[in-house]
Amino acid sequence: MKIRAIITGATGMVGEGVLHECLLHPDVEQVLVINRKPGGVTHPKLKEVILKDFFDLSPIESELSGYNACFFCLGVSSVGMGADEYRHLTYDLTLNFAKLLATLNPDLTFEYVSGAGTDSTEKGRSAWARVKGATENALMDLFKNAYMFRPGFMKPTPGLKNVKVYYKYIAWLYPIGRTLYPSGFSTLQELALAMIKSASIGYEKKILEVKDIVALAKQ
Repeated sequence: MKIRAIITGATGMVGEGVLHECLLHPDVEQVLVINRKPGGVTHPKLKEVILKDFFDLSPIESELSGYNACFFCLGVSSVGMGADEYRHLTYDLTLNFAKLLATLNPDLTFEYVSGAGTDSTEKGRSAWARVKGATENALMDLFKNAYMFRPGFMKPTPGLKNVKVYYKYIAWLYPIGRTLYPSGFSTLQELALAMIKSASIGYEKKILEVKDIVALAKQ
């Protein structure tokens, strides 16, 4: 299946990596990037729209029809943030966007970048994990085709600009971790390829842990 994808979060490390692979992949024929600020990328497949407020989608609603996949890579860290604010910027923001897409594109495959340790029960001790779990559960209820990705430590894609600063200081951990704890380590490229392939050919699980991400990327 040829993919016409919407990508959010493309000015962050994960979203930029997903966009990079989409522009290279032959199964992706069209990409709409929704950014809060210009991403500085140009490509024949790519269209970019700027949206300052993800809680008000009315300025871009007319742009969102005709797509069959959404790679939702937009997210915030819970560090230093109150529980209510984190839920608002994670659960509420994501569902506000997803509900409109579900209305405009009922058969769309929604792919959400969550994180290792997410709590599907929504009852665990970690507040961020409960919020991520609630977001995953709501998305899987909303869409017939939805995949939740739970990456751990990711090796950045070489040459991209939005790599988090601290990765430069801990990059040496990757080859060691990949060898000793493969279920916790993948590359950003593997995540992006797994997202593309699940949208194109599907996957037997709706929640993909690191081992699933690596396995699907290799298919």
